[in-house]
Amino acid sequence: MEQLLNVSVINEPLLYSFYALSALAVLFLLLRAGLLPRRIGRPRPSAGEASDPASHASQLPGRRRWLVTAAVAVAAGALTGALTLFVCERVLNVFGLPLDTDTRVWVIFAFAGLGLAVVNLWRSRWWRKAVAVLASVLFITTAALGINAGYGLNPTLGAMLGISQTTHLALPKLNPAHQPVTGSALWQEWKPPAGMPSVGRSGTVTIPADASGFHARDATLYLPPAALVDNPPDLPIVIMMMGQPGGPEQSKTAIEELDTLAQRHQGLAPLFLTVDQLGSPYKNPVCVDSAKGNVYTYVTTDVVNYIRKNLNVATDRTQWAVAGYSNGGECALSFAAKRPELFGSLLDISGELEPVDGTAANTVKTIFGGSQAAFDAEKPVTILKAHTYTDLLAIFTNGAIDPQYGPQSAKAAAEAKAAGMTTHRFVGPGIGHRGDAVSYGLKTGLPLLFQRFGLAPS
Repeated sequence: MEQLLNVSVINEPLLYSFYALSALAVLFLLLRAGLLPRRIGRPRPSAGEASDPASHASQLPGRRRWLVTAAVAVAAGALTGALTLFVCERVLNVFGLPLDTDTRVWVIFAFAGLGLAVVNLWRSRWWRKAVAVLASVLFITTAALGINAGYGLNPTLGAMLGISQTTHLALPKLNPAHQPVTGSALWQEWKPPAGMPSVGRSGTVTIPADASGFHARDATLYLPPAALVDNPPDLPIVIMMMGQPGGPEQSKTAIEELDTLAQRHQGLAPLFLTVDQLGSPYKNPVCVDSAKGNVYTYVTTDVVNYIRKNLNVATDRTQWAVAGYSNGGECALSFAAKRPELFGSLLDISGELEPVDGTAANTVKTIFGGSQAAFDAEKPVTILKAHTYTDLLAIFTNGAIDPQYGPQSAKAAAEAKAAGMTTHRFVGPGIGHRGDAVSYGLKTGLPLLFQRFGLAPS
């Protein structure tokens, strides 16, 4: 079972195999003419007996009728898919953003295939019905794999299903010679000891929700090489949150980038803790304390207490950063704006601008108890306007072809700058709102955080 969950679902041979199987299934379901049950009473031609040309001619209208029926079924399925997308995107705002074109194509393809499969269930033999049912599963699976590969956030079957296969991480002992770091340039003082690992170590950790009671999934923690030696230095910490749907296991891109940067900087890198602000890929309690979950208290109290009690981290606020992508980006911006005494830096990757679950109206009703004023008070822009910040670094990144969150990122950066934050904004050419946005944001933002933390020369 473990090996199955670790199978790569973005591997091209696997994807192309499903594409080919789906194409063959479509062809089989279309070629029904001539395979319909014979009319009762019509005898089968005996061996050597010539078939009646008139019989073949009489089958032609039947074939045409079937092709018309199949075309109507495909069109009806495609139309149903398009209507479903319209309701989910425009009416209910289920996804929180417009879907990309290829995602829409996959959804319409799946519904069109289902329409063709359904019409094959009528007036057909049992084995054809079975093939139609299996084809339906195949069409849905192929579309899901295609959509997932496009977004590039879930590399394995386990990650795609929300089942973490990351091993639990054994934490190093706390350094008895713990010394607070107050902004000194560690890169100038650090001498890597003999035997230091060449790469970091990562795995899951369980964070008790003592204060919040929030039911979070296990977090993913990355420890750089410098954290794995005897008497390690007190290193900076980044608290990261991914988008929705998603979870902490999607932070593999960050781990790869941090290992690359650590190799360039004598094993130095921040600890990187990706936490769960959702509770489930299919929930969005938004990053406040509400009846749907005390997310704010979980991150700013439970997570912070866990870090301080269990990890060799620097204590100065300039050594702490909060980061997030999409839904997590809005959370990061909100937490940094509310708690500048805790977080000295912010990395907002294609973040949302408001704490919404679906539509604003739904959010006001289900999260804020019907209070529009409470909802407005939790908007990051409202929080920023009420404060003046000093010595807080804010990095904003987004893709150039992200029409939904590009403008939101620009507004967030402008409001942060107006409130006194030291802001940087980067727009990635050819980048949308997918895994490429996460990669771009990390590759762009982490080097600036290294300088801020004193891990690299500025």
